[in-house]
This record gives sequence, C-alpha cells and structure tokens, in this order.
Amino acid sequence: MFTGIVHGIGNIVFIEKKKKSNIYMVKLPSILSQDLKIGASVAHNGCCLTVKCIDNDFIVCDAVEETLKNTNLGILNIGDYINIERSVKYGDEIGGHIISGHIIDTTEISKILKNNDNCTLWLKVRNVNLMKYIFYKGFVCLDGVSLTISDIIKNEFCVNIIPHTLLSTTIKYKKNGDLMNLEIDFYTQTIVDTTERLINKKYKNFDLKSEII
Repeated sequence: MFTGIVHGIGNIVFIEKKKKSNIYMVKLPSILSQDLKIGASVAHNGCCLTVKCIDNDFIVCDAVEETLKNTNLGILNIGDYINIERSVKYGDEIGGHIISGHIIDTTEISKILKNNDNCTLWLKVRNVNLMKYIFYKGFVCLDGVSLTISDIIKNEFCVNIIPHTLLSTTIKYKKNGDLMNLEIDFYTQTIVDTTERLINKKYKNFDLKSEII
C-alpha cells in the first residue's frame, strides 16, 4: 500500500532485458535505503515492485511481462529518473490517497502549461473506456504522484502541479508526448463498476419481464 506522496527520485543504473521480464537496478537516495529489507515493496513510478537484492543504496527488482505492457517501465533507459515511494507503515500519515501500486494503463501528456513555479498537465487517456473513472475533483495517481483532477474535456483531463511537487518529483523532466503511469482511485473504480453492474442487471431483468408480458 502507498499514498502517492513521492519520497524521492531514483536513478536507473542497470537494466537487463529478458524475453518476458526486465531486471532493474536503481540507486536510491540514501535516506530511502535505510532499514529496507529484501521482499519489501517499493513503488517505481507508482508501480509496486518487490526488492530482491540490496547493496547499500542500490536495489534490484523484477518487472514481469504484464507490468511492462501496462506501464512506462518498459520504455525506460539507463540513466532515467523515476519517482520512488516506500510502502506505507502502520501509523504513517496518509498525505495523498490510498493506492495499490497496480497501474491500470499509461496516459499521454498532450500539453504542459507553466506559470511561474506552477504547472498544469493535460493528459490524454488512450483507453477511452477508462474515462468513466475520471471525475472533476477526483483522485488519480500519475507516475506515483497523488493528484486531483481539475478539468475534463472529452478523453483528456488536467492536473495542477504545485511548486513542491514539481521540485521533488520527475514531473519537472516531462515533455509533450511522454507516457505516465495511471492508477485510478480504487474506491472510485469500485463504485463505478458496482453501479454499472446493478444498472445492467436491472435493465436485463426489465427486458425479460417485458418479453414475458
């Protein structure tokens, strides 16, 4: 479990690409490697990966085929920077919103608007079926950053980035066309899917009764 509050920026120092998985070695900020244990969960750009090896400030994690297909991890290169968050512990402050680290898809940056130290990102949802989960003032997680939706136009939505978030995450490196990992708020997804299922069930029963009559 994570909160969408990025703890620091990691640097990819090694990638081993296999047929159906990749192995990543990432250098963490020293403070994030403290008390880290093998088997721990660490969010890489919002994607939950399991630590299988630790060497001082360096960690090694695997990303399987499904992860590479649904996230931007598969297009990263050695030298790239990623947002890092350690898993939340009992008693920690929840400053963002509860996220699982399970990326649903990637979304493409269509426009970046900068005004002094503030920034607005417009993002295009490539799978239009996911737009039913996008609500004004709703939560999303982009590359591991908990953000609030401030506007929606067709299959695009925008989020506002405050100076602190811009400074402390990889968003400052983003450009038009870049892909960001998208995780939908779990509770929003559950409510939408449940409501949709109940409505479909109601209409299905209504149609059956109509045929009998």
